[in-house]
Amino acid sequence: MNLLLTICARGGSKGIPGKNIKELCGVPLIGYTIAAAKQFADRHGCRIVVSTDSEQIKEVCRLYGLDCPYSRPDSLANDTVGKPDAIRDVMLWAEKQYAVRYDAVLDLDVTSPIRTLDDIECCVRLLEDSPEALTVFSVNPCARNPYFCVVEEKSNGFYGLVKQGNFTSRQTSPAVYDMNGSIYVYRREALDRTNPRAVTDRSLVYVMPHICFDLDEPEDYDYLEYLVSRGKISLPIPEEHR
Repeated sequence: MNLLLTICARGGSKGIPGKNIKELCGVPLIGYTIAAAKQFADRHGCRIVVSTDSEQIKEVCRLYGLDCPYSRPDSLANDTVGKPDAIRDVMLWAEKQYAVRYDAVLDLDVTSPIRTLDDIECCVRLLEDSPEALTVFSVNPCARNPYFCVVEEKSNGFYGLVKQGNFTSRQTSPAVYDMNGSIYVYRREALDRTNPRAVTDRSLVYVMPHICFDLDEPEDYDYLEYLVSRGKISLPIPEEHR
């Protein structure tokens, strides 16, 4: 399978300003994803392409050994555009730039860096071993179950369970998972769709055997820094910091 590896990092961020290059234990956040991407690329021989609209992010990437010839168009660098649209655009650019056609795209998210090389390889292998699957993405078990303890407002103004079922405990409810935003693998067919999405009618999940979460709010960033600084978790360290 001819695979392209993408790192998408736009310049704007409302929750944590400049979070893609904000330092975490002395390393710009994107540095951890670059290190993970290089581990995979070195072992499997795939190309890494960065998708960003920010010259500042490009400069940080160059410090960590990644050239950034592609610039994300402004039309794909705002809050209303789905990430798969940006991934498709950089894939088509890379195909034209390097005269190659990709079978799939592996995307590593900058703001969810708690992953291992084995996690990444397992996700790619799931897609390779499942010809009918369109996408694979990483998840963690949900702390709250929509069949048992998550409610929403109904059309009559009263509140009820998000998912209906005759379950008397969380343990007997169907297993549900949180998308942790760390690893996505898209078969080309998924990106060629009119409105490409990560969750399709033929998606598979990889359940991570460890903690993983996305950085949406400042307290998420603080919590991750605490875990790393206290040695509770380890992240792939860029060669430049070893």
